Amino acid sequence: MDYSAYCGRCLLFFFLAIFMDAVGFIIFLVGVAAPIKSWDFFVLSGPLLIFLSLVFWIFWYLGNLESSVGETVQNLTVNFQLKAHQISTSIHKRASF
Repeated sequence: MDYSAYCGRCLLFFFLAIFMDAVGFIIFLVGVAAPIKSWDFFVLSGPLLIFLSLVFWIFWYLGNLESSVGETVQNLTVNFQLKAHQISTSIHKRASF
């Protein structure tokens, strides 16, 4: 089955993020529901794991962005040339005194 139609192209980051979210939620529920002495460790580490899974969600999102490389490189080249022209013009005006 082709999961990329549903999950995008970066399946590794997608499944890592889902796994970390599920494990963090389970750890949180263990801390809330289980009668153990170190409940605060579980209650605090579960949401921390869910927060850290945001890194994988961001990687997954960035891996699914589409852009044409030619346009991006051309825009960067034009912006660089424009900025270089502006700098050289300002230096020339200051040096002409």
